[in-house]
Amino acid sequence: MMGPAHSLSGAAAWLGVGAAAAAAGHPMPWPVLLVGALICAGAALAPDLDHKAATISRSFGPISHWICEIVDKLSYAVYKATRMKGDPRRSGGHRTLTHTWLWAALLGAGCSAAAIAGGRWAVLAILFVHMVLAIEGLLWRAARGSSSDVLVWLLAATTAWILAGVLDKPGNGSDWLFTAPGQEYLWLGLPVVLGALVHDIGDALTVSGCPILWPIPVGRKRWYPIGPPKVMRFRAGSWVELKVLMPVFMLLGGVGCAAALNVI
Repeated sequence: MMGPAHSLSGAAAWLGVGAAAAAAGHPMPWPVLLVGALICAGAALAPDLDHKAATISRSFGPISHWICEIVDKLSYAVYKATRMKGDPRRSGGHRTLTHTWLWAALLGAGCSAAAIAGGRWAVLAILFVHMVLAIEGLLWRAARGSSSDVLVWLLAATTAWILAGVLDKPGNGSDWLFTAPGQEYLWLGLPVVLGALVHDIGDALTVSGCPILWPIPVGRKRWYPIGPPKVMRFRAGSWVELKVLMPVFMLLGGVGCAAALNVI
């Protein structure tokens, strides 16, 4: 799928988690619901770090483009080193390492560990990065073009600073789910994991599928492209994604938000 659909699906997924938590009698504080949705929307773009033409490659100027080139080469090297006889030969690393459950888990664990070890400045950095990605994904029309990059970064930095201040207030969710002393913001890794997995599931619906299960082999393939029957798949950017899935994600996100806030 394309960046906007990925971000919408990520936000909708976290709002759905909020609805499930409310139904289970453990509602999220509204700052956690909001911040988690934005982080999840941003994290839903992160697996495309292996693609030099993806939205994320343009989000932080030359730095992100350079990182994407490195991740592409790393992913390709891992693919070549671990492929089995049934895996096809390929010339690049797109939709390999960064599109797996293991990558998602490691990314989420890394963000949680950074939040615990690095304190407020690490939290601000995590929020800033994901706010930039969320803006690029959710407000893609307004964020297009290099001339808007600085405005996006300023908006993301301001939003991250404000949201971190709101979360720091007692009862607003810095210790949501993990309440022991020293575990504040440990939950930040959860929307990161969820966003990456939602991205992978979205890509699995397209023609190429997605090797979510790596390194678990399926038959003679270690990079088996998981997906529904081919008749149910679509091409990225097709009318199915733009006219059907994106409105569905918006509707589900709205329902999830209302349920999470006990409006319905």
